[in-house]
Amino acid sequence: MPQTLDAAAVRTWCSLSLEALGREREEIDAINVYPVADGDTGTNLYLTVESASQAVEAVFAAHATGSSVPAPADVARAMAHGALLGARGNSGTILAQLLRGMAERIGAGDHLAGALRRAAGLAREAVAHPVEGTILSVAAAAAYAAEACVGKASGDVARAAYAGARAALDATPGQLAVLERAGVVDAGGRGLLMVLGALVEAVSGEAAPAAPAMAHVRRDPAYGADSAVESCAVGGPAFEVIYLLEADEAAVAKLRARLDGLGDSLVVVGGDGLWNVHVHVDDAGAAVEAGVEAGRPYRIRITHFDTAAPVAREQAQRAVVVVVAGEGLAGLCTEAGATTVLARPGEPPASGELVDAIRRAHAREVVLLPNSAELRHTAAAAAEQARTEGVRVALIPTRAAVQGIAALAVHEPDRRFDEDVVAMTAAAGATRYAELAIAERQSWTTAGVCQAGDVLGLIDGDVAVIGTDLAATAETVLNRMLSAGGELVTLILADEVDQVVADHLERRIRDGHWAVDTVIYRGGTQSPPLLIGVE
Repeated sequence: MPQTLDAAAVRTWCSLSLEALGREREEIDAINVYPVADGDTGTNLYLTVESASQAVEAVFAAHATGSSVPAPADVARAMAHGALLGARGNSGTILAQLLRGMAERIGAGDHLAGALRRAAGLAREAVAHPVEGTILSVAAAAAYAAEACVGKASGDVARAAYAGARAALDATPGQLAVLERAGVVDAGGRGLLMVLGALVEAVSGEAAPAAPAMAHVRRDPAYGADSAVESCAVGGPAFEVIYLLEADEAAVAKLRARLDGLGDSLVVVGGDGLWNVHVHVDDAGAAVEAGVEAGRPYRIRITHFDTAAPVAREQAQRAVVVVVAGEGLAGLCTEAGATTVLARPGEPPASGELVDAIRRAHAREVVLLPNSAELRHTAAAAAEQARTEGVRVALIPTRAAVQGIAALAVHEPDRRFDEDVVAMTAAAGATRYAELAIAERQSWTTAGVCQAGDVLGLIDGDVAVIGTDLAATAETVLNRMLSAGGELVTLILADEVDQVVADHLERRIRDGHWAVDTVIYRGGTQSPPLLIGVE
């Protein structure tokens, strides 16, 4: 009887895991009291699996034009690699390593029980100081139960693993005093149970038995905070540091020892030259410096654990959530009253991050500005999720930061919601946009062949001009855009672009188009060299 997973089953497992964590995310967040009571375990697991799901779908998309289907090993590796890249928090990082262990054995043609055994062992090895009563205990119990079903069908093995995990989860309060005091099971373990339940459904076609309702700590309705969580949040390191690291195994071994002396909750997962490092420390700079000494750290995230008592605040009527690509733009939009989400180069925000931003806005009505065509589906998913939570969300499909700025400029929270959305949509739609970028390699474009280092002028998303000088190429782009008319030009320059470029363009606009006004902003270090908007 079949005991291994095929490509379709891995894809279904990933998709069902994401759905399950999406449903249970808030509930899991609510019982998060260990290792830090920061109420984000459910969200972190969801974002980790969302990244895994995107990687899996990319593999299938690559095979969409042909008649072949991806190999199970390729899909499993993509799932694990995506989770590694997007791992968030302590539990998310451990889950990424669990998936890596599964992928190793699935790729080798091993049975499901063997994959679960390897996953549990690899995850435990990744944690500097394993603690019982956590996601590690739940994973170990699932693997042990699955081993008793070797020789049976995958559905039977998955059901046994789920049952073993469920029993282990129920036992976690007796293993960790902090869980017992709060009256909850381990949040990471609960998330893993959802993932194993999805595995049952993926391989058997039948849903796993419903897990019992989670015990809740007492919730303060004024603050939406958990009193037991607050009581557990005293002491411990001040920062969570996470980064991806390119380094060899010898350097990572030294890094583990260095970080272990700096803080706690140390988890280092990955392999083959790419690692995800997670640690709680008081000196975040030292943790990052240790990574620099070991190799090349990037996608660095530093989160301060805010253990202060929350302050009640009244829910606003309306807010605007904006995705921006640089710190300067973030500051500009924040000054205008918007809640911002920073899109880092090569790392677009996931839908869960947009949902979190909508929650942070703390408003009954929210206007969402994604400022990127690539975020269209992600923003739509976030809007739909927020609507299920009772927030009225309008998604304006802005395709560039300058369109978002134009929409934000006409935002008036005192007028009717529909009227405000119409005005903001009209302002964004009336703004033509361009971007100046540097070509990374030789390539064919709609304007001809470009070489590495050439300046590309993109108008409304298509390459229209190829040049060698930023100011000259920008001038050509501006002239083309203004040939169709315009009243206001917005220039957003990255911090590394010399002010001389801005002065030159402003002077050219003034000389050739005396009725056109110009505004200039700085986008920050992560924004494109130059963004142009013409209204």
